Parts: sequence; C-alpha cells; structure tokens
Amino acid sequence: MIQYIVLLGAVAQLFGIAFYIKDMIKGKVKPNRITWLMWTIAPLIGAAAAFSSGVTWAVIPVFMAGFGPLLVLVASFLNKKAYWQLKSSDYLCGFFSFLALLLWLITKEPVVAIVFAIISDGLAAVPTLIKSWHHPETESAILYFIYLLGTSTGFLAIKSWVFPEYGFLVYLIAVQCLIIFAIIRPRPVLK
Repeated sequence: MIQYIVLLGAVAQLFGIAFYIKDMIKGKVKPNRITWLMWTIAPLIGAAAAFSSGVTWAVIPVFMAGFGPLLVLVASFLNKKAYWQLKSSDYLCGFFSFLALLLWLITKEPVVAIVFAIISDGLAAVPTLIKSWHHPETESAILYFIYLLGTSTGFLAIKSWVFPEYGFLVYLIAVQCLIIFAIIRPRPVLK
C-alpha cells in the first residue's frame, strides 16, 4: 500500500513540473539553469547512492527531485526569455556544487555520497533561493508545495530510520520550505 502512496506523490510531482514548464514557456517563471542543472545531478546521484545501499520505495521522491528538474532544464531552452540571467555568484555556487559531487566520486561510500549530494543540492539551491527572495514573481510556490507533498510521501516508505533512507528527504523538505517561504512571505507595503 505504501508504494502506491509514494507513486502517487511521484505523479503529483510530475504534474507540478508540467505546470511549471507551461508557465516557463509562457514566460511567467524564469528558472536559474545552474540551479536546475545541479538539482538534476545531485538528487539522481543521491538516489543512486541510496538505492545502492538498499533503499527501495523511499528513494522514489529523491529520484523525482532529480528527474523533474531535468525536464525543466531541457524545457528552459524552448523559450529564450524563460530563464534567469546568470550572475557570477550563480556560477560560483554551481562550481562548489559540482565540486561536492566530485568529492563523492573520490570516496564512493553511499553515506558520504548522500552527504555530498545534499551539500551539492543545497549550494545549487542558493541562487534560486536568493532569486525567490528578491523576485518572487519569477517562481511558482505551487510547484514547490507539490514537490513538498510528493517528497513527504517518502517518509511512509522508510523501513529503517538510518541516514541513507531519510537524509536526502529531510534536506529536500527543508529547502522546499525555504523556497516557498521566500516566494510567499509578506512584503512591506511601500507608500
């Protein structure tokens, strides 16, 4: 029964991504390509590491956290105005995010891989978090809320409360909550 809930969460995440891509093609949202590239790579590595250490259904939300961004990244090339202009700080976060993934390759230990995938994904999230804080109109709180719900289903599939099973899930929920807050937070009214 639990696997069906996790699969339902994955389907919800796909619907969220579809709406985000539709809004992106219309020019309503503007993804930061460095964030979405690293959001593709880091979760997929985290999912592979978790799967290699025996995690089964609980890894699906982590996998979806990489697969959905892959779709967004590819779609961002369909509308030349539907992406955020990158700054040097974006490239710097992307570099350190990539460096964290390279450190995983040196160790090849599943737990270390998950830690470095979290660090990498977190560094990749920084440009979008900053953009969401200063330009919330360029992001979609609905997507992150749907992802939050979909990711949360992974907790129902955890068989053993060990870091490879819950580590990336906890991180994903935290970063999704931060981005949602940055987008929907109350703004001061200017007179």
